[in-house]
Amino acid sequence: MNMKTSAFSFRGLGALTWLETKIFLREPLGVIGSVFVPVFVFLAIGRTFGGRMTGAEQGQRGLVGPDLAVFAALLISISAVLSLVTIIAIYREGGILKRLRATPLRPLTILTAHVLVKLLFTAVTVTLMTLLGKRYLPVDIPIPWVAFTAATLVSTLSILSLGFVLASVAPTARFAQPIGTIVLYPMIGISGLFMPISQMSAPLRVVARLMPASYAVSLMRGAWHGDSWLSHGTDLAALAIIFALSTAVAVRVFRWE
Repeated sequence: MNMKTSAFSFRGLGALTWLETKIFLREPLGVIGSVFVPVFVFLAIGRTFGGRMTGAEQGQRGLVGPDLAVFAALLISISAVLSLVTIIAIYREGGILKRLRATPLRPLTILTAHVLVKLLFTAVTVTLMTLLGKRYLPVDIPIPWVAFTAATLVSTLSILSLGFVLASVAPTARFAQPIGTIVLYPMIGISGLFMPISQMSAPLRVVARLMPASYAVSLMRGAWHGDSWLSHGTDLAALAIIFALSTAVAVRVFRWE
């Protein structure tokens, strides 16, 4: 009986994930904002500052290269989370979540399907950024794109859990996007991407250490430079703790209607 239930759950998860993927692709603005805008930003800035991307000396990575890639990846993650927050709010307000919950699918299966769709398009966006970056940007040094993509997906998963908390407290679809924007985009400013966290004021340092973006930036920078994952165990642990705590909060306060 358990094996049948498990098989049904996996089939239901696959079917729902495929359905949500098709729904997402039917919204051109969502696809453009989540997939093409971060890639365009990456290419545009890269072309503008391309001459400095390889550093002052041959074979060295410059300051623009890793930070540009991390910035683009962080935009990709936040775009995915904003899309999640918005669509969950729309589904709740339209009664779709309530109807889905009434189906044999478990609530966890329904929410997992949304996470898988966002992770899928995050991977697609990073891959597209990689392919176009190799073609158009003057970067002549090998970069561990597989590790960088994996770091981006891990970071996105942690930030997505925070997105579920935001989706839980957003009263309507109309307020979901502004709430997500107000909370998520300022994280970039205190993530350590533009200024070392150690140089920030004490209150900002505390906030930065409570947000997943700071650990995501550190992890993605390390992946770009070819660091081992073990050397970023603190970042991984912090992202895992934020994921666990945010998930626990979301499960407790999530509203289906």
